[in-house]
Amino acid sequence: MIRIIQHRVKCIGCNACVEAADYRWRISRKDGKCTLVGATEKRGFHTIIVDDHELEDIVLAKTNCPVNIITIVKM
Repeated sequence: MIRIIQHRVKCIGCNACVEAADYRWRISRKDGKCTLVGATEKRGFHTIIVDDHELEDIVLAKTNCPVNIITIVKM
């Protein structure tokens, strides 16, 4: 299992994570920032636990993020 944490407050809406894993991130129509699909929010951090088969795409999203707001924790 993998925990994905996104500090959405600092997102600039560049779409890099959406390009890497469009099933896991979307661009919000409200504010133009990327949203972690299915995540829960607490104090500006969005968190979700996913299966290991998503690891490659999530690492690509983290690597491509220019503001470094995605954290991956292997559980």
